[in-house]
Amino acid sequence: MFTKIYDGVKKFIKENYIFILIIVIVNALFYIELPYVVESPGGSIILNDRIKVENGYEIEGQMGMAYVSVIRGSIPFLLASYIIPDWDIVAKDDMKYENETMDDLYERDRLYLQEAIGNATIAAFNKANVELTITKEVANISYIDKDADTTLKVGDTIISADGKDITSISDLREIVTNKSVGETIYFKVLRDDKEREEKAVIYETEDGLKAGVSIITTYEYDLSKEVEIEAKSSESGPSGGMMMALMIYNNLVKEDITKGRYIIGTGTIDKDGNVGAIGGVKYKLIGAHKKKADIFLCPKENLEEALAVKEDKGYDIEVVGVDTLDEAIAYLTK
Repeated sequence: MFTKIYDGVKKFIKENYIFILIIVIVNALFYIELPYVVESPGGSIILNDRIKVENGYEIEGQMGMAYVSVIRGSIPFLLASYIIPDWDIVAKDDMKYENETMDDLYERDRLYLQEAIGNATIAAFNKANVELTITKEVANISYIDKDADTTLKVGDTIISADGKDITSISDLREIVTNKSVGETIYFKVLRDDKEREEKAVIYETEDGLKAGVSIITTYEYDLSKEVEIEAKSSESGPSGGMMMALMIYNNLVKEDITKGRYIIGTGTIDKDGNVGAIGGVKYKLIGAHKKKADIFLCPKENLEEALAVKEDKGYDIEVVGVDTLDEAIAYLTK
């Protein structure tokens, strides 16, 4: 019995080896990734269903945050980028710092998203004059310098350093300035939901003494109105901050600033409502146009590039640059 099966398989392979070889090669081309990705026009994540505010007001139009599509760097997709307009190859090494892994990059982008959600909530509540109380500032390690001598990792939440509470990079700088080269700062951190003891050795740079780490501050707060913000595990980064703030604000006030329009935008935001630059504005505007948006909001630092893309492609869409949440609201309500 076994001999018959073996002979049958052998015969099939002999008669179809070219076809089998082609299948193997095609699969290999798709599944073997090179150290590149392809950036291409994305779309928008509609926030009307993603953000829910307790007793929020009705909103007639739609708000969306624009994104860039990133395609894995298999050979067929890389080759397609030479044919398909607005598909661009980017080296993975250009997306991260020299001494990092891609996991470090993904962890930092996850932290950026948490920072954006907190900043958007705080900025929107303050603008709408609705009560919000910040109860805690949380310091998270976002970057480890290549020259650092430390056991800290990207994503660690700092509880204390040398026994002192740390909530921001300024708190850490204060400790560093009281140290000498070669001295050690002892940290208590939270990693994978477990407390750990870690350390960093002080060293000299052109800019002075350093511990070799950067920090992202996120917030815990009490809200007078409950807010639910849905984010998928595949989503990350800070560039949706401004649009999340606008959506939360629009739920908190009577006047519907969408006025029935479809508004797509991008831009970071801090807790004071300042809007910051983003990457990939070209792809985001192309995606907004494909979604037939009426207005595309972006940081003023990205406005020149966005207007150039609009003119080059002949898009019929309002492209507006803003520096603050106030400016965005003022434009939409005028």
